[in-house]
Amino acid sequence: MPDTLILIAVLIPCLIIAIVFHEVAHGYAAKLLGDPTASERGRLTLNPIRHVDPVGTLLVPGALALAGGPVFGWAKPVPVMKGRLRNPRFGMMAVAAAGPGSNFLLAFLGAVALGAVMLVAGQGVMAEDNPIGMAFTFFLLINIFLGMFNLLPIPPFDGSHIVGGLLPARLRPYWDRLQRVGIVVFMGVIAYSWIFGTEWLANTILPPVEWAMGQYMRLAGWIAGAA
Repeated sequence: MPDTLILIAVLIPCLIIAIVFHEVAHGYAAKLLGDPTASERGRLTLNPIRHVDPVGTLLVPGALALAGGPVFGWAKPVPVMKGRLRNPRFGMMAVAAAGPGSNFLLAFLGAVALGAVMLVAGQGVMAEDNPIGMAFTFFLLINIFLGMFNLLPIPPFDGSHIVGGLLPARLRPYWDRLQRVGIVVFMGVIAYSWIFGTEWLANTILPPVEWAMGQYMRLAGWIAGAA
């Protein structure tokens, strides 16, 4: 039980930070590109209460972590009005990319901070039972995973908006319609994969996540003066 409580105490704050910054990045990008809707509705704030979805941000990822499943979650989507963007096609692509971009930036800052901690406190902070090392590891993994996961070209994830902007004009209306039911299809596929043991999601996401994690840890090691 203590180990479980420590896991939850470390996991939840890391997940909240990652998701809140992800959503705020969407809203700020939209505002810079002409759509102030998120600002008008009070969503350009780091106050997690304004962004947290009790089920998607806390219950689902916590349950998945304890069950050994893939950890992912969601927040209340920041409102973006495509028609208010100065250039709707480019704007939606940029707004979509801002969310994952914020997570990769957070992972970079986390790696720099980890390197500084290791420089001061030594490599012992990365011991398996060290809560500091555990916190940094989860922080990096969650941000990397959230960034990569949202870049999947599956509606309604961020990657699908980027793909939508790249499609020819004649195909975009069909893609936009798919956005409305994409999450239902995706959750069905996730449930099927988990129940029947197929690993397409793990095989798609985990290799780039592991590669990126290695690069960030290499950066932390370089800062700490490790070989």
